[in-house]
Amino acid sequence: MTRLCARSARIAAATLAVTWAVAVPPAGAQDAVQAQLKEAAVALQRGLIEQAVQFYTDALADKGLSNDKRAIVLNDRGVAQMRRQQYRAAIDDFNRAVQLSPEYAPLYNNRGNALLVLGAPREAMKDFDRAIVLAPGYSAAFANRASAQLRLGANDRALADYSRAIELSPQSVSALNGRGLVHLAADRPYAAIRDFGRAVTLDARFTAGYRNRATAKTAIDRIEDVIEDLSRAIAFDPKASDNYVSRAEAYLTAGNPASALKDFNKAIELSPRSAVAYAGRGLAAARAEANEDAFADLAKSIELDPKLTRGYAVRAWLYKQTQQLDLAQKDLERALKLEPVTADAYWAQGEIEEARQRIEPAAQAYTKALSLNPRHKPTLDALARLGLVAAREETEVAGAGADGWRVVQSGDQFFAVASAVPNVRIPLEMLGKGAPKILRWERQKPPYAGFGVLTFTAGQVEASPGVPEDLESAAIIDITAAEILGLPLSKKGTKAAAWTWDEGRLIVTSADGLTDDFALRGVKPNAVASAAAIAAPEKSAPKREGGSRSDNAPTPQKASNSGNSVPGWVPWSTGGSSQPPPRQAPRPQQNKSIFDLLFGK
Repeated sequence: MTRLCARSARIAAATLAVTWAVAVPPAGAQDAVQAQLKEAAVALQRGLIEQAVQFYTDALADKGLSNDKRAIVLNDRGVAQMRRQQYRAAIDDFNRAVQLSPEYAPLYNNRGNALLVLGAPREAMKDFDRAIVLAPGYSAAFANRASAQLRLGANDRALADYSRAIELSPQSVSALNGRGLVHLAADRPYAAIRDFGRAVTLDARFTAGYRNRATAKTAIDRIEDVIEDLSRAIAFDPKASDNYVSRAEAYLTAGNPASALKDFNKAIELSPRSAVAYAGRGLAAARAEANEDAFADLAKSIELDPKLTRGYAVRAWLYKQTQQLDLAQKDLERALKLEPVTADAYWAQGEIEEARQRIEPAAQAYTKALSLNPRHKPTLDALARLGLVAAREETEVAGAGADGWRVVQSGDQFFAVASAVPNVRIPLEMLGKGAPKILRWERQKPPYAGFGVLTFTAGQVEASPGVPEDLESAAIIDITAAEILGLPLSKKGTKAAAWTWDEGRLIVTSADGLTDDFALRGVKPNAVASAAAIAAPEKSAPKREGGSRSDNAPTPQKASNSGNSVPGWVPWSTGGSSQPPPRQAPRPQQNKSIFDLLFGK
């Protein structure tokens, strides 16, 4: 028992696949058992799950096993059972092991994972709590408890648990991916991009990280980056049809229906009964003016899934395009009846109203579509066609501005705007409770004069129960390109980020201990050297804001968890730096809003 308790206390420091090597059996009669366990471990690593289960079963037949050793073998067989998706059998093994060795933390962690898969997050929470009590430094248990918190809708607690897991194990790809998903759900795409970026840096084959980062980049309109990330996901997982559907949608957003058609073709080849893929290919065909093919695909989509709203909505739009408004209206009514809260349906309604020269009802429908999905590309295109922009319902936050910047609130989101920096609208992503406040605006000196840093309060979290901790973030802005490079965490309690402006790059060792590396486009290394020589001809230029290049950036390593797009079970935990999104040209502003049109302003 002592050996097992000691190992539980050290579990966070290890990245293990199985636990057979921990308890060393005595020589003689136990040699055969040890050989079986080694064979089981090798089989498990090679994906020969059935074979591994049989080896563990053979080992358990030895009646001379001590309770500690039997508990370890049962635990390992339980992990193997989970790999073969036999979760109830796994729970049976974990239950037997807990009876034999109730102080062994991994048993509770693994049983919690099985319960989570079976849809019992509250029961899983109890096991994760117990694992953490037994081993307070158990990173994987924190990450798994965060996953259970997500299932229960406790996103703030999930964020805290993922952050704790990352503090304990900065190389944890699963914890980084999970925290990124929490940020994404809370509409914090820049924070999500940082975590997904670190995850794929640590494991270049982590396809879920690329998919999730693509979703986050879609939220900030970096479509070229979205296509690049999905292409990487496809390269590592070429048989996942959803990746092709997602990239096809990105191609459609980029105005490239030909490439979208190719990807939809591949998705349908891989999943011939995918109603979503047929509906998407129908839209792509219509965009390419292949209306006959489009109608055929949309009919197939509806045949495969009569409850899929998009099939009816897109076909309604296509009927409108072909001047069949009566048929368009019928499909629209079906779409609205099936799902009255979808952007696709209200976009189609707006198109039909516009075709009838009813501009105000069309504008109202488009407004409703954008309220459901503010980035719905067909709706945005329709508004641009009418010379309208979406009216922003926002209020200024009194006393929150500074240095020429104002803070405005739109719904639950906050933004910083300044007349001196046009075409830049900075999302002030809140990482904790409270409202943001601008702290300072620093425009850099040559050769970085085209860049600025806006620091703001990012909320308050609990460092430990009852102990609050203030957070600050910094928006790094390419002023010339009107682009936000990133939002690293600049302060966490008493911990402050270290900043290094050097050789055309900005390296930020953030307050969370992880590193962000931003390429500063337009700044050439020789320009940096020249500026340093002018500033200090007898010595090298001083570092800005106290930062030398940090040696704390995690070393890229390959992690074992590479397939799940949701924060799934993590038997043992294993985080990195994010790359800045590429420059995007600012969108031109339209001169008339929907609010103006509807209310005569």
